[in-house]
This record gives sequence, C-alpha cells and structure tokens, in this order.
Amino acid sequence: MKVFRGYRQPGLAAECALTIGNFDGVHRGHQAMLALLKNEAQHRGVPSCVMTFEPHPRDYFAALARKPELAPARIATLRDKLTELNRCGIDQCVVLPFDARLSGQSPDAFINEVLVDGLGARYVLVGDDFRFGSKRAGDYAMLDAAGGRLGFDVARMNSYEVHGMRVSSSAVREALGKGEMDKVAALLGRPYSISGHVVHGRKLGRTLGFRTLNLRFSHWNPAASGIFAVQVHGLASKPLPGVANLGIRPSIDPDDVNGGRVLLETYCLEWPASLGAEGAYGKIIRVELLHKLHDELKYDSLESLTTGIAKDCDDARAFFAQAQASLMHTETSRQTTRDRS
Repeated sequence: MKVFRGYRQPGLAAECALTIGNFDGVHRGHQAMLALLKNEAQHRGVPSCVMTFEPHPRDYFAALARKPELAPARIATLRDKLTELNRCGIDQCVVLPFDARLSGQSPDAFINEVLVDGLGARYVLVGDDFRFGSKRAGDYAMLDAAGGRLGFDVARMNSYEVHGMRVSSSAVREALGKGEMDKVAALLGRPYSISGHVVHGRKLGRTLGFRTLNLRFSHWNPAASGIFAVQVHGLASKPLPGVANLGIRPSIDPDDVNGGRVLLETYCLEWPASLGAEGAYGKIIRVELLHKLHDELKYDSLESLTTGIAKDCDDARAFFAQAQASLMHTETSRQTTRDRS
C-alpha cells in the first residue's frame, strides 16, 4: 500500500474509489467497508483509496478549546492503523493533516478541491453517520447530490453487527477501557495489539531482575491501560509469552526518562538466547494484549514493586497454561468427533 501525506503528491493515482474516515482500530465494520470498496474499485479498474486524518479531528478541536479531556482515547497509533489498512488490501492511503485550513473548509470546497480535483474520485463510500466540511455541515445527501452533478458515484454503508453488537470504534474503546479483551478481539476480528520500535528506557527493570522491552508513544492517549498477559511478535520464529504494563507507571518518579508519558513495557517470560542481552533494541515488535490482569498499581517501594511484578508473571503463566489446556481439550474433542464419524 502506498501512503501519501496530502492529496497533491507525486505517485498518487489520477482516479480512485475512495472511502473517508478516521478508521481508529480498523475493526470488523471498517473491514466490511474496505472489502466493499475493493470490489467497487476492481469493477471500475481504479485503485482503492482510504482518506484518513492525523491528528484525529476531535484531538484538534480539544487542543483548540484547551480541553484535553474532550480528546478521544485512541485505539491505535497511526503506524498500526496503516498496517491494518495494508492487510485489508487497500492500494493507497492519503493521510490529511487535520488543521485550521481543513476544519474551516466548506463542504462544497472539500468536494471540489479534495475529492474531485485532488483525488479524482469516481466512487465514494461513506458510513451511515458521515459528516464533513466546516461545522460538519455536509452530509450524505449533499455528497450524493454533488456526485450526480460532478460524475462520481456515492454509496452509504449501514452499521455492522457481530452477535447482536453494533461494531464501532466507540464500542472497541469501551471494551478496552473495561479490560474485556475477548470482546475487543470479537469486535476487531483479531487480538488487540500495539507495535513500535524498542527503545532504551531507565533500565530499572534489569536492576529488579525483569528486563523489559519499551515502546514509547508521544502525546498518545490509549484506550487501554493496566497490566496484561501478552504475546510478543518480531523477536523469534514464534510468539513469545510475556507480561506488559501499558500506562504511565505510577510507582516511578514522574521526572524520570519517560517524563510521565505513556509507555508499553513488556517482560518476556521466555527470552531467545540468540538475541543476547541487548539484541532487541531498535527492532519493531508487535505486542498482543490477550488478557488483562489488573489496573496499574502504585507500589510504595522497589521491593514491593518487585514482588508485584513477580506475581503478575505467575498469573500470566497461569493464564497461558489454562489457554493451552483449553486448546488441547478442543483439539482432542475434534479428533474424537472425527474418529466417530
């Protein structure tokens, strides 16, 4: 998938089939929309294109109002969003900076300057609650009427449900906030994960006997937080079980190297000898958050912190042992059923 920062970039296709949205999490509703977009693009002989925004429009307006509490919790980083769009088979993605110019653009100007002149949209697919333009004045009816005048088709996709649940980014955020990781996986169609480059930290973990892999996020407000049993991809030929802390580490001095920002710290219960002690730095890893153990806790000493981490590791091992036992039981039941038939 080709990624463009803006819609006037070399290499951008002259025409496309387009969908527009934040696509936070790229959940199963998004995936259904993207599958439809790909089909329509193939029928027209043009590339499929996603237009998304960074920062999130609500982030921009929250900053403008100086009310950070109005900004939504984020399900995914831009890196992870682009990764999932690529996995869905999208041909190109246009990331627009959501700024004063874009937020103040009239609906008609957005249609003419961005959709028609900028992207050459021949087909535009939107969600059932789509709004656009300054003060969200544009809606589906306006877009559909413009398409009739300007020569592009417009379609709207209704809500997507799984087991009676409406799939939405809000539903994913709510489930992440409650630590309901099985429900999150059902809404996403995959385990929830976060990826990034392993960076150097304070190196307190190695002092305590728990060397961690650190992923740092600038100005990121994650929808999930707490202590999780996880699997780490990207360090070995198979996923490595581990324990991760996603949050601001309340037991640590806020003036340390992390500066009070969100950090994902992961301790691998198994460590590949081939990596050596320092072999993970700079690598891109993906951490799947499978099961929430508990919220972040504030420990009053390094000794109590060490004891707490050790208990988390024991609880994670118990989770993986139970998961493995359930998997073996399922496989045995399937084999018995095949033998009987």
